[in-house]
This record gives sequence, structure tokens and C-alpha cells, in this order.
Amino acid sequence: MAFASIFVPQFMLQAVVRAEPALRGRALALVEGNPPLCRVVEVNEKAARAGIVPGMTKTDAAQLAGLEIRLRSRPQEKAAHAALLDVGWSVSPQIEDTAENAVVLDLAGLTQLFRSEEEAGACLAQRASACGLLSNVAIASNVETARIAARGFSGVTVIPAGQESQRLGPLPVGVLVPTTEMAETLRRWGIHTCAALAALPVLDLSERLGQEGVRLHALARGAGSRSLAMAEPGHSFEETMELDDAVEELDPLSFVLGRLLDQLCARLAARSLAAAALRVRFQLEPSGENAFDIRREMFRRKHPPGLYEREIALPLPVRDAKMLLKLLRLRLQANPPGAPVRKITLAAEPARPRPTQGSLFLPGFPEPEKLEITIARIAGVVGEGNVGSPSLADTHRPEEFGMQRFLALLEAAEKNRGQSGSQHPEKPRAGSQIPASFRAFRPPLPAKLELHAGRPTRVLFQGRRGEVRAASGPWRTSGDWWREDPWQQDEWDLEIEFPSSPERGLYRVYYDARRRGWFVRGIYD
Repeated sequence: MAFASIFVPQFMLQAVVRAEPALRGRALALVEGNPPLCRVVEVNEKAARAGIVPGMTKTDAAQLAGLEIRLRSRPQEKAAHAALLDVGWSVSPQIEDTAENAVVLDLAGLTQLFRSEEEAGACLAQRASACGLLSNVAIASNVETARIAARGFSGVTVIPAGQESQRLGPLPVGVLVPTTEMAETLRRWGIHTCAALAALPVLDLSERLGQEGVRLHALARGAGSRSLAMAEPGHSFEETMELDDAVEELDPLSFVLGRLLDQLCARLAARSLAAAALRVRFQLEPSGENAFDIRREMFRRKHPPGLYEREIALPLPVRDAKMLLKLLRLRLQANPPGAPVRKITLAAEPARPRPTQGSLFLPGFPEPEKLEITIARIAGVVGEGNVGSPSLADTHRPEEFGMQRFLALLEAAEKNRGQSGSQHPEKPRAGSQIPASFRAFRPPLPAKLELHAGRPTRVLFQGRRGEVRAASGPWRTSGDWWREDPWQQDEWDLEIEFPSSPERGLYRVYYDARRRGWFVRGIYD
């Protein structure tokens, strides 16, 4: 049985560089605290060679030309840690959340996926790199050896069973993560490597350092053994970025959104998932007390001050970052934030990707992703409430209908199948009466009617005069008295014959009491 450990060196720096890849080749220092107590907490190798050390004040560090200084971001560290867990779950379901910058996974039963342990380690390192993390991967026969080797060796390391003590020997004692007091004691004794610690007599070490010394001695020999503390798979996919300067224009904002979407889609791909919905949240820059913006005031009616939230429901689960960015840009153009953006949070609702199978003999259907982008472009012109699929409204109001988003072909078929309870439509029985259909006129046609004893006798509309041969009605409907546009109508079904032609038809005619006029609603076919 083998265990693999993934360790991310300089985790705080990598969490920031993951959101800003352009910083990877530059001298970078991370600071934390409030001025004037803002101090450097971590530096990369290039900054260390230039003389920047942890504990230095931000003012002193800023004297170095070309040094990039960033604030430590705990939300980005949380997202980077979640991405590290996703990398582990992409290979094995048995994961231990060892530390913020390290995970350990059980490779038992994965021999069919990887030809060798070196290939498994290379796969883990590549998937971590795809998620924006440069990591060390170590594979060993026990958990503690894999964890220590990942901290001590760069790249991919495989330690065969029986060689733990030999391979860990040259590593410094610091990879064992002793306490500060224990590390100082070992330094005074002249113990600097794991081999030197493993050479000490364990009984004498126990008398002087207690059980902690015995534990470190076992770790240095590669003899530490324990079982994994299993972590539950997470289903939260969220990326956050705080901006140094507020962004108001859409183009620079799209550049940042594109980077976050790339990270989000990489994490979804590592877990073999896709996004069924996308939620975006902007923390806005507070405006001045005397500033007044009409667009901002209208915007605040829908969202709390200083916060912009929006959810995009996707037609089918996707993980194409470019497609999601186009869709998000169109939504922001139609309903922009009311103030400059200070903080961005993107979250995806995970779902299984849609299975598709093409046909050699049928033409290809348009991709639902492209259809969604087209719909978003149309909605930007005519308004979001005016694009979609018509649906019946829960009301008796004539000609009332609602608008809902378009359903994908497979989703609509499954919905109809579930409502009907059968995969095939029911055929009409022999001799059964086929119901008539109604063809509505939009808008209704204005008409003039002649009445005799309260019943229609003649009708004039569209320049034609007709005789009423049969009439049914009236049916009075009314409602929505609490609204500004209530309705009150008397409806008739009239069989009308036109003397100028042999045409005869069954029409629906109604009298609108509020408009004080007659109208033809449609014809029965």
C-alpha cells in the first residue's frame, strides 16, 4: 500500500500568485498588518536574494526597485486550499486534509489507472499546476514518510519500501516540524539532519526529550506509521479576489473575471464536474455622501448598498471558461454595477457534465452554450423579461402569459416524458372526436356589432360584413380589480356567414367594458 503527499511550498505567496500569474517571475513580498505595523511575512527566492527578509517593514521593503508587494489574502488562501483538495479527490476518494498547504491520499487500488508510482506522482503534480499551484509530490509506503518527503524534496519523489531512513537522512530536522523549544534543543546538541537524529539512542532521547523526542526519532527513521484521517469531499467551488484599486470599466473587470473563471473551471475539471449555475458577487466601493447617480439609485432598489449579486442559470452544465466569460460580460452590460468594484467572488454550482452522442446520419444541432450566448445578446437589446419561452400564467386574464428560459432539447424531452408518464404520445382512439384548435389574432381585431334583444345579429370587421347564424354567450369575466389595468369582458362564440363569399367560420368575439368596444379575439380551426 502506497501513500502520496502533495505539498505546496510558500503557500501564502502561491495563493496570491495563483490569482496573478504575471507575478510568478518577479521579486515578490507578502505583507500583513496595518500601517505603520505592516511587515513582510513571506518572500520568494528572487526577493530573498535581493535582501528582503520576513519581519522587515513594508516601508523598508518598498525601497527596493522592482519589488512587487502584495497584501496577504486569506480568502485566496482558502480558495487555493480548496483547489489542493480538488486535486487530491481527482485521483483518490481517500484524502486526508493534513494542513493548509498539504494533503495526503491513499493510492490503494489505483494500479489500473497508473502504470507506475512515478506516473501517479507526475499526474498529481500536473493537475496541481493546472489549478495554479506549484507543488512537491512524494510517494512512500507510510503516511508520515510521504508527508516529510514532500516537505523536503522538490518535484516528484518516490521512496521504495525499506529505504525510508536512507532517503530521509540528508533532510534537515526542520522538515519534521518540531516545536520551537525542541528545535532549539536539537540545534544546541548539533543535530541538524534526520540521519543525526536517527543515530541517537532512543532510550536516552526519551529520558531527555520525552515522548515528543521518541516521536521525532521514529519520523527521522521513516518508521512513523498511522492511518489517514479521512476528509469529506467538498461541494463548494468559489474563487475570491480583492482588488488593490477599484475597477469601474468592464474591460479590466473582464480580465480579472477571466482569470477567476479559469481557476474555477480547472477545479471543476479536476473533479470531473461542470457548472450548472454561476453566481457572482461584487463588493462595491462606497460612494460619497453628496454624490447622486440615477443609475446607482435605481440599482439599490434591487441590491443592498455596496453589494452586487447576480446568478446565471446555464442551459446545461458547462466548464468552458471562455463561454462563461462571454455570457457574464453580456449580463454585466445589460445590468452593470452601480459603483466601482473592490472585491470579486465567483461561485459555481457543480453538476455532472452532459453526455452527448453524435449521429452519422443526422445533422448536428446547435450547441446549447452558443444558443445561451445568443439569447443573452438579444436580451441586452430587448430586455431580459422579453426573451424566453412562453408559458401559461396562473390567471384567468385573457391573453396573459409568462416568459421562462429556454429548456435544452434533452431537458425538455425528459420533462415532457415525466409529465405524460410514457415515452410515446397516446394515439387518439378510433371514432373519438378530435378537439378544435383556436387561432388567436394578436392584437385583437376591432369590430362593430348589431344587437337585437341583446344578442348579436350582424358583425363588421376588416371591411367585411357577416350575418350571425348562431350565437352562444355571453360569458362575463373580470378580475385584477386591485391593479391599474383590471379587465371586464363579455365573450361570445359566433358562427358568422359572409354573404359576399361562401366562407363561414366560428369566431370568438368579446365586448370590453373598459374600452367600450367590440373585438374579435380569434377563430376556431
